[in-house]
Amino acid sequence: MAQGGIAIDQTIIWYLIVGTLLLSMGLMASLLDRLPISPAMFYLPVGYILGPAVSGLINVAPAQHAELLTTLAKLALLLSLFTVGLKLRLPFRDHIWRLPLRLGVLAMLVTIPLVTLAGLFLFELPLGAAILLGGILAPTDPVLASDVQIKHVSDRDRTRYSLTGEGGLNDGTAFPFVMLGLSLLGVPTATSYMNDYAMLHIVWGVVAGLVGGWFLGWLLGRLVVGLRRRFRLALGMEEFLGIGLIALAYGATELIHGIGFLAVFAAGLAMRRIESTNSGQQGIDPDQSPTVAHIHQASDKEEVAIHPAKASAYMTETVLGFNMQLEQFAEFLMVTLTGILLSHIGFSMAGALLALLLFFVIRPLSVALALTGADVTPLQRRLMAWFGIKGIGSLYYLMFALQYHWIAPEGFRSASLAPHISSMVLTVVAMSIVMHGISSTPLMEMYQRRRRR
Repeated sequence: MAQGGIAIDQTIIWYLIVGTLLLSMGLMASLLDRLPISPAMFYLPVGYILGPAVSGLINVAPAQHAELLTTLAKLALLLSLFTVGLKLRLPFRDHIWRLPLRLGVLAMLVTIPLVTLAGLFLFELPLGAAILLGGILAPTDPVLASDVQIKHVSDRDRTRYSLTGEGGLNDGTAFPFVMLGLSLLGVPTATSYMNDYAMLHIVWGVVAGLVGGWFLGWLLGRLVVGLRRRFRLALGMEEFLGIGLIALAYGATELIHGIGFLAVFAAGLAMRRIESTNSGQQGIDPDQSPTVAHIHQASDKEEVAIHPAKASAYMTETVLGFNMQLEQFAEFLMVTLTGILLSHIGFSMAGALLALLLFFVIRPLSVALALTGADVTPLQRRLMAWFGIKGIGSLYYLMFALQYHWIAPEGFRSASLAPHISSMVLTVVAMSIVMHGISSTPLMEMYQRRRRR
């Protein structure tokens, strides 16, 4: 109730909040680029202030709104994975692909057991909760620190390429471990990860995800390019193509019990590979094919869209440009939500201790083991070890797990287990946003200076 007895519509308050935040970011974007501050570092405290711990304007409880939050996080994660796939242009025969594979698979397989051990012996969690915690915190998220991503599709920098590719791979491969933890916590829908066919179920999920997503991405890309070049059809609406492919790849793969996240990542890779294949057939170096800048500078975009050597590049670059814009909105929404959720559930000292252990012990150890014998410099190895960023992937798996009722073994209180895990995970994600956000710009600038020398 306002002064004078006039009621203020809560909807108007929402418009004012969202409008102010978006305009602030639009006006401050160039300033933030010059400072060691990522946009996520701005969204996080804003979300916390909007939450019940400060203003109370927004109160979102993780467990009570888990289904809605899972859907929002899933959409953001799918968009992110497809965008990452579109950025990775180098062919699989290039040796640089060994690095993201090592980080995305081997480093994750070391990280999860180490976090599980910490959960068991340091934080006294039951086995199922400890494994679940390891699965939730295993994925990395380079989207939340743009300074560590590859800067353009021809970027061959080992550090950037490895961290970008790692984020695309381990968001999907962490899924079986999350389900294993839930099965140990008595969740009926996760029991297939505990029976005699569990390993077969996991292998099928990975293979079906990668192969199914790759096939759909390749098929759609070839279809669009063929229709454009031969019949001048399917012109424009690249935005619909990208979003449609994400939905189709995820839905079709989940329908055959594959891992949908891997399918979406593979679909992005396949769409990008069509560009290189087409350029090779035309006798053109893929690195010389059009970029976003060339596309925007073209006077007749339709002619570029049907050009034999440029049609596929035009398609992928246009889809990528649109998805990167959506990705910024997804980052804004999910990090602000993280701040709101943390404001509701509270900061965890156990989570802070786990974050320090994860960033300074577990991640460096897992990267050191995964990169044994790899062709990287000591500085590159240290940067890859440090930038194990936690973000949307961890938030998604937490919300996904909170949809189910956990049954803790005797000696543990089931009612307090989910809030305790939630507080730990949100604290780790928040500390990652701050610590990696502050360090990404100066560290990567130092890295670039040393490379130039």
